[in-house]
This record gives sequence, C-alpha cells and structure tokens, in this order.
Amino acid sequence: MADVHTLIGRTLRNERSDMLVAIGVIVIVGMLIIPLPTVLLDLLMSFNLMLSLLIILIVLYAKRALDFSVFPTLLLVTTVFGLALNVSSTRLILSQGIDFDGKVVKAFATFVTGTSGSEGLVIGFIIFIILIAVQFIVITKGSTRVAEVAARFTLDALPGKQMAIEAAYNSGSLTEEEATRQKNDLQREVDFYGAMDGASKFVSGNVKVSILITAINVIGGLIVGTTIHGEPLAQAANTYVSLTIGDGLVSQFPALLISTATGLIVTRAISDGTFGSDISKQFTQQSRIYWIAAVCLALLGLLPGFPWYILLPLSFLSGLLAYRLGRKEIKQFEAEKSAEAQTPERSAPAEMSPVVPLDPLSLELGYGLIPLVDKDQGAELLDRITRIRREAALELGLVVPRIRIIDNMRLEPNEYCVKIKGVEVGRGSIRVGHFLAINPGTAAEEIPGEATKDPTFGLPALWISEQDRDDAERAGYTVVDGPSIVATHLTEVIKKHAFEMLGRQEVKSILDTLREDFPAVVDEVSKALSLGEIQKVLQGLLIEQVSIRNMVPILETLADFGPVSKETSFLVEKTRQTLGRQICLQYAGEERVLRVLTIAPALEQMIVDARVDTASGPVAALEPGIYRQWIRAVTNGIHTVQQQGVFPVVLCSEAARLLVKKSIQRELPEIAVLSVPEIAADIDTEGVGEINLDEE
Repeated sequence: MADVHTLIGRTLRNERSDMLVAIGVIVIVGMLIIPLPTVLLDLLMSFNLMLSLLIILIVLYAKRALDFSVFPTLLLVTTVFGLALNVSSTRLILSQGIDFDGKVVKAFATFVTGTSGSEGLVIGFIIFIILIAVQFIVITKGSTRVAEVAARFTLDALPGKQMAIEAAYNSGSLTEEEATRQKNDLQREVDFYGAMDGASKFVSGNVKVSILITAINVIGGLIVGTTIHGEPLAQAANTYVSLTIGDGLVSQFPALLISTATGLIVTRAISDGTFGSDISKQFTQQSRIYWIAAVCLALLGLLPGFPWYILLPLSFLSGLLAYRLGRKEIKQFEAEKSAEAQTPERSAPAEMSPVVPLDPLSLELGYGLIPLVDKDQGAELLDRITRIRREAALELGLVVPRIRIIDNMRLEPNEYCVKIKGVEVGRGSIRVGHFLAINPGTAAEEIPGEATKDPTFGLPALWISEQDRDDAERAGYTVVDGPSIVATHLTEVIKKHAFEMLGRQEVKSILDTLREDFPAVVDEVSKALSLGEIQKVLQGLLIEQVSIRNMVPILETLADFGPVSKETSFLVEKTRQTLGRQICLQYAGEERVLRVLTIAPALEQMIVDARVDTASGPVAALEPGIYRQWIRAVTNGIHTVQQQGVFPVVLCSEAARLLVKKSIQRELPEIAVLSVPEIAADIDTEGVGEINLDEE
C-alpha cells in the first residue's frame, strides 16, 4: 500500500512539474508582446540572474555531460527568456523615459560602471562592448566549434563503441541489463552532442540580437526623447543611453554565464569527475613545478620596480605548497615500496593459474566469417544469438551461459565450430554471399548449385547464388542465409547439450532465486536431496528435451519422493509424470491428439526382463542379435508412420520407458518415449502402429 501511495505521489509531482514548465514557457513567449510593470520586470531579471548562476554551478559540479542532458533545451528556453526581458525593458524605457524606475537596470547603469554622468556613459558603453566581444568572439565561437567537433567524433566513434559493448556482453563481462544501459547511454551521448551542436547557435544568435537591440534602443531613445518628450539632446542622450547600457549589461551578464556553461559542458567530454575535483587532482600531481614557480616569483620580486610585497608572499606560498606536495609524494613512494616488500616474489610458473576456466559455450569463426559479427556490416548474428539465449530460457527453462565469439585462425576461412567447455560439439561451413537451398521433399524441380549438406541436420542441400534465390523458393526449396544457418545449428546444439551446461552452481542459482518466493519448497527439497542429486534429476529431464522452467512442481515432486528413494532414474520418472501434460502438449497436434507407436507386450516384457542396474542407471542388456532386430523394428515402424505425414512417439509402460529410451538413444536420439502415467487426462491418444520383432 505504501508503494502505491509513493507511486501516486511521484506521478502527481511529475504532472505538477510538467504543468509548471508548460506555463513558464507560455509566459516567456507572452512577455514578448505583453507589457510588464517595473516591479515584475525587476523580479524576473533577478530570477534570470539566479537561473544563469545555477546553470553554471550545475555544469561545474556535473561529472558527465549526460548528468545535465536537459541543457540544450534549457539553453533555448533561457535565451528566449533573456530576449523577452530585453524586449519588455526596452518597451518600458522608451515609453517612460526619465520616469523609468527599474531598480536592476539603473543599478547596472551606475554601480557596475562605477560612476555617473558622461564618464559613466562612456565606461558603461566600453564595458558593454568588451562583454559582447568576449562572449561572441572568444566563448561562443569556441564553444560552437568544440560542439561541432564533439558531435562529429562522437558519431564516428559510435560503431566501435557498440562493438566493444557487444564483445564485452558476449564474453560475459557485462550482463544484459548493463549492456542495454551502456548502449542507451551511448545513444544519449550522441544525441546530446548533436543537440549541443545546434543549441550553441542560439548563444551566438543571442549576442547578435543584443547588439541590434542596443543600437535600436539608443537611436529610438534619442528620437523619442527629442521629438516626442521634447527633451534637449544632451538630456535625452544621458537618459536613454544610460538606461540602454544598463539594460544591455543586465541581459548580457546572464548570457555570459550561460555561454561559459556551454563552453564548459562541451569541453568536459573526457572527464570522469567534477571540474573542481579534476582541478584539485591535476594541479597537485607534481611538486617540482611549484618549486620552479616559487624561484621565478622570488627573482621577479628582487628586481627593481616590481611589487616585492606581492611577489615575495606568492613565492613563499608556492614554496610551501611545493614542500607539502613533496612530503606527500615521499610517503606515497614509501608505501608502494613497503607493499612490494610484503608481497612475496612469485616464480615464473606461478604467474599462470593452474586452473584456467574454459568458456561454457563458445562460437569460433574462421576469418572469412568475421563480417557476420561486424556491426558495420549488419552483424545479424549477434542479434540472433541474443534471441537464441532468450528463447532457450523460455523453452528449456535453462539460462544459457553467454556465448563467447572468437576468431580462430586454425579454422578454414568459411568454417565455424561450436564448443562446450572447450570441447567441439558442432562444426559447419558457410559460403559468404550465398544461400543454402534445402529440399524438404516436396521440390521436384532441380536448380543449379553446388551440392553440400545442411550442417545442422545433415540434409542434402545446395549452395546457390542470390540471383537463384527466388527461383529456388518458387520451386519449393527452403532457402536460408548464412546467419540463419549458424543460428539454427547453435540452437540445436544448445537443445541437445543443455544438460551439460547445467552444473551445480547453476542449480544453486536457481534454488536461491526460487527461495525468495517459495522458501518452503526449496527448504524441504534441500533437506531431502543434496544439490548434486537435484542436478542429476534436472539433467535427466533436459537429456530428453523436457523443459525445467516449471521448477516449483519439479521440486515439490522431488520433496515428495526424495525420502522414498534417491535413485535418479526413479525420481526422473516421477517428475516426468508430474509434468505429463507439459510433455504431451510438446508432441501433440493442435487438436490435442497424441499419435503413438506401441510395443508388443511380449517384446516390452523382454526388455523389462533384460534390465541391469549400473552405476549410471538401469539399462536393457539385450543380446546383440535381438538388439539389432529391436533397432530395425523401431526404425521401420517410425519410417512407416512418417510416410503417412505423422511423427509419432513411442508409448510403453512405466517400468519399460527408461529402458526403451536408453536402448534407442544412440541410434534414434530424436525419438520421444512416453509412459502411460505421463499421458494427461485431457490428451487423446491415437495408435498408429505397433513395434514387434515378429513383423520385422
């Protein structure tokens, strides 16, 4: 309930802020045409001074440019705000003349110049010209150039930085959330410097308009004073020129602060700290420079005519700072030496760890396939690998480890291989720029191409050029490109070897995550079974492509039957029965009908009688001749049913299921074997044949 109130309060504050900003922008635009009283004008001018001061302070204390990402938009708003104040003050000065009582403008017209009368006018005019020159020629022009260069170089460096993030993500150095955040920051940085490149033009335009407004004010004031108000030329000049200079100084001082802030924020691209911390760190790195400065100042102070009472104290302060920095450097050097002395020398063999961890899953590419992972050339494979890991997590319930992509010069240029823990489990070859055309069995027309085999399933296929792609698709061939070939092969490798990637550490991570929401289930199963026993059960499920995503029912089943028996095969069978509906739907059609091949009762009983318990679980120890007949019978039965357009599963009793599966695992690994207790009540079965040795 408290979270709901907090969310509502945050939403209301955001809506209130948006409303205030919208009202403020509308008021600023309205100020260009609506007259303002002098009291309100003084208030808004003071607010403008405060706002510009806050902006430059925020820039000085910001560690990164992105910490003040609203600056380009704010620059536009403050520029329009300053111009609106300038227009409003001009209107009041020309209409009221000597009766104008704006306190801020008059203060700048007298106090800032330091005197009044003709001398004050000249001094104020000179100060105004200097401010304009400094802002326009030095700060604004330099900031604009830096913004242009920063925007161009940031955009040019974008592909390389993106590739670095992808490489770090694929190597496991970054999580998916960290990689996404870094990519978003990178895009925001490009957008920021691009916006600053355009926003800096506002500042230079503001300076030009201020010069024009000042000239118009002086000329217009003289005309209004002499012709409309009937004042002498000297009095009109003293009144309107003085107020115009004060108004120009009021508008240019905040603009100067904002221009300085613009220059600061675009020149701090390589900084990791605040401006003050960088100054403190970089000005205190070496003591010798202060010794040299102290000597030079002392020599100048001893020369005749130089103010020794200023130079000698500065020389003393510089020397004192050099002495303190020198002591700090000595202490740091001694600390480093002490640390080195306490660290025992390591012999050459000990520099390398005796345990070099292998990558859980890696994809090695020949140099000819590097374009598949090159961002400048599309890098479709990187995006597909990310989707493969996500789909595997949804389909198998297993978080696939990050796939490290490596270029291997020992491979042929167009070859790739997939390794699990450093051991090769799949290899293939791709012709870059060509497509693989696979005949699904329905294409009768022949097309030109180089004969080959699909690296994933070993099906006959053809390498065809891009020009023949449309003809192949019209002829009924399945046409796939290079990245799709690698992605499909990688997906099948992950499915087939998922159990090898599930170690004890991964199981512990799963249990720790579930403990937050289901502590009772995790505690109970942890008392009944060890971490290794739970791992063996989960591996047994993954070997037969059973998803372990629905982890809570799996753990509840293990908690129920763990005290009865700790035999892995027994626990796997009971867990499969709990997941019966999930397994049936994995093989059933859209009408929820499971087409099955049954086993002749006598043959099934023969397999059960041949059971032998080994260290790795029960197996069916059939005689070699009978075993060959059994494999041929299963193969013929499957082939006969497949000719009818049906891919069946083998259905048998609970006692025979594991024995049947293990007996055909090597020759027919893709065949699913289900037991009768695994068939859910709402799943219909349809017998499509019977496996019998007599019919062989």
